[in-house]
Formats: sequence, C-alpha cells, structure tokens
Amino acid sequence: MVWHPSYREGEQIADLLRTHPGRDLYRGVGEERAVSVLERSQPVPDTPTPLPIDWDDTELTAVVMLAETFLIEDRDGVEYVRAIAETARGRGLPAGFFPVTMDNRGLGLGVVQQALRWDRWGASDADPARRLISDLTHEFCRMLRHRLGQLRPAGGENDALGRYLDRIRVFISHSKHDGESVGDSIREWVRVHSPLDSFFDVYDIPPGLSFGDVLLHEIGAGALLAVHTASYSSREWCRREIIEAKRRLVPMIVVDCVRDADPRSMPYLGNVPVVRMDPDSTDRIGAVAGCLLDEVFRSWLWLCRIGPYIANSPGVLFTPRPPELIALAAVPSCGEDSVQAIVYPEPLMAADDERLFREIAPGVRVQTLTDWLEERR
Repeated sequence: MVWHPSYREGEQIADLLRTHPGRDLYRGVGEERAVSVLERSQPVPDTPTPLPIDWDDTELTAVVMLAETFLIEDRDGVEYVRAIAETARGRGLPAGFFPVTMDNRGLGLGVVQQALRWDRWGASDADPARRLISDLTHEFCRMLRHRLGQLRPAGGENDALGRYLDRIRVFISHSKHDGESVGDSIREWVRVHSPLDSFFDVYDIPPGLSFGDVLLHEIGAGALLAVHTASYSSREWCRREIIEAKRRLVPMIVVDCVRDADPRSMPYLGNVPVVRMDPDSTDRIGAVAGCLLDEVFRSWLWLCRIGPYIANSPGVLFTPRPPELIALAAVPSCGEDSVQAIVYPEPLMAADDERLFREIAPGVRVQTLTDWLEERR
C-alpha cells in the first residue's frame, strides 16, 4: 500500500485493505505469511521518499497506490511512484501495480498502468470502499491464477497473457421454478458493477450444443454461486451442478434466498460460505460478489501453496475446504505402496467429523497440511 503522508484519507483506506486480506479467512491455507500487507507512506528519515519495495521477498507482489493531489504536487513522490510502476512493468505478470485515482488530478501521474477510478465511483456507487476491495480482490485472483499457470504450464507467454486477461467467471446455479429472476438480477448486477464475468444458462448456452455438456464444462471454468430457493434442492440439474462443483473442488458460495421453508435441503450445500439475501432486493448483491471473490482468492491461494506437491503425491486429495464425505469420491487412485489421503488447511477438523471418516473410509487418512508436511520431513 502506497500513499502520500499528507493525504489523510489514505490511512483509513489502507486500514480497510490491510485488514481485509489479513482476516482469519485466509489463515491456514498457506504459510504464516501467506498474505502480507506492507505500507509505504512516511519517508525514511533524512530522505524525501519511503523505503523501496523488495520485489523478491514473495512469489507475487501487488502494489496498490492512491493517486491524488498531494502526491501529484510532490515531485519526489511522483518519481518514487513512477519507478515502482516501471519496475512492476518490467517484472511482468507476477508483479502488479494498481493506481487508484482518488481525485481527477490522480490521472496526471504519468504511468502506463490502467487505474481504478475511485473519483468516478462517488456518483454511481453507494460504497466505493467495498467496490475497491472487490475490484482489487478480482485482480489479486488473476495474479494467483497466473501463478497456478506457471506451476502447471500450458502455453507460451502470449497464452499466459490471454489467460490473465480473462475475467474470473462465476457460474450462477439456480432453479428455473423460483430462482431465475434472482439469478438474472445477480447476472445484471455483475455485468454493470463488477469486474466478474458470469455464466447464466438462459443467455450463455450457444444454439446447437448439448446444454448438459456446456453446463458441466462451465462448472469447472471458475467459481459457482448457488441461488438457494425453496425448489432448488428438488431440481435434478441443480443437484448435479453442486455435486460436480464439490467433486472438482470449485470455489463456491450459497446465496440463501429461501422465502419460507425448504422441504428437503440438499446435504451438499453445506461446508461453504452462505450469504443471506432477500430475493426481492438487490441491496445485498455487492456483499454476495465480495464473498464469492474472497472464496476464490482463498481457494486459489491454497492451490498455489500445494502446487509443488501435487505431481509427487499420488493418492492425495488436496482440498481447500474442511473435508466432507463427498470428498471421498474425488480421492485419486494410487499404487499398492501409496497411502490415500485427504489434506486440508488448518484448523483441525472436529473430532466427530474425523471419527466419521475413520468409520466410513478407514483406508483414507485425513490430515492438515501442517501434519502432512511434518510426516514428509
């Protein structure tokens, strides 16, 4: 986080961004410093600028810089920021530089990177701080996705750039009986107010293709948002979409839009974040999108953490969520000398859940990543 020390609002915005990725949400998916947030505002004593940025300290570095009048009028500050921007550009996609124009003078910084336009959000967004967090989380997810592509290379640098430019895609799973209007409202909100892309079967299945083939393909293309209404659990394709998403370890959340009661809730809707939303109002869709992006970020951070171990770990399922029984269907087969295991982030699962796994699948070990790594030493 970079901002000019004379810009009073800078500390408040920095607090929002600093506390967001440092929440317990991301604890356990990586090492202790899986997400570190550092500040560059106050100058080093006897110098006009803050400390430089150590780009080699982490695998990925994102610099969020607040551009406004105080910074533009500070020649040393402008040179400091321009040097950061040039370094980030030279290092390629693992380094991100994200200017945020707090007022219209922020555009005079003279850097090539596209800015997030806080100065334009005031008239169109009731909560620009939430929008900033959501938009930045989307870009951080892009950086994580690029890192996953490096761990599992699938093409040259041009292909990598193309994949990076793709928006994070959300599959909106819904019941045609009572969830289509809610899903359509979410899709429209995402289109207008969010950097996310969406898949909504009413609009996005091309003519001439099998609708089932397209649905099953799209489930694994990004993240899944389940619009839980009273009829959702009774619909065959809704159940199938959830089961496929769970088997593929797709990042997902449930939006609770049940008006009165669900006659028989689907067991596979559990073990993921749930957000309550009035089906007749769009006021909470921003919170829904933010929750979904948080879950994508957490899941992909986990995949980056365990990426180096996957190829040499036959029979091991690395799940970004606390394990549930459906995970047994996704444990990969292995040779006679290998042990099947499910490895998950901290904290330790409840004793009752662990006992249930032992009774149902005594041949599958269930371990936290910490315990699993300790055994490998």
